[in-house]
Amino acid sequence: KVEIPGTNVKPGTVAVLVHPDGTEEIIKNSVPTEDGIRLTVNGGATVKIVDNSKDFIDTRAHWAKDAIDFVSARGLVNGISDTIYAPNNSTTRAQLWTILARQNDADLNGGNTWYEKAQLWSKNKGISDGTEPNAAINRAQMVTMLWRTMGQPTATDKVSFADVPAGSYYAQAVAWAIENGITAGVGNGKFDPDAACTRGQIATFLYRYMK
Repeated sequence: KVEIPGTNVKPGTVAVLVHPDGTEEIIKNSVPTEDGIRLTVNGGATVKIVDNSKDFIDTRAHWAKDAIDFVSARGLVNGISDTIYAPNNSTTRAQLWTILARQNDADLNGGNTWYEKAQLWSKNKGISDGTEPNAAINRAQMVTMLWRTMGQPTATDKVSFADVPAGSYYAQAVAWAIENGITAGVGNGKFDPDAACTRGQIATFLYRYMK
């Protein structure tokens, strides 16, 4: 891990790997800090720092703006157009498979559907059963897939939400997410596991998890 000093760093600021042939690649795990950009590199590398913020017109005053700037600048979650992100739209299971696969640099080229390679990747990694690609992802499924992507780390604390049963498939994932500051629930001692996850919430989960 290295930190490259920089000024005026924003959530949409990214590190870009410059290959010997001149081609460039955004380093998805590059994370803004108070003093610059932190990233992980393997051996020597030529890197430049750029502001890749997208400036969607519908996120300028949105509560999730920083998170949306972060994920969109890294190509993890794209806008529905060059100027619209649609932060309050729901997200499908197929879209989440694709987001997590991109974050892990999976090869998503080819396939009979736009999500097939991501679907197979998520099944092979034990992240999802790959069913119901067009169903809206809910908060329990979102946090569980993130937790599985991280290798199902054990949480030290127990879940204290009234609506998260101790024996549920997502209880450990929620405890991990709370412990790591990825979510604090929705208030009033609840996590709201069955609520659909919006594109703004997805961005926030990813932003906190990658930081």
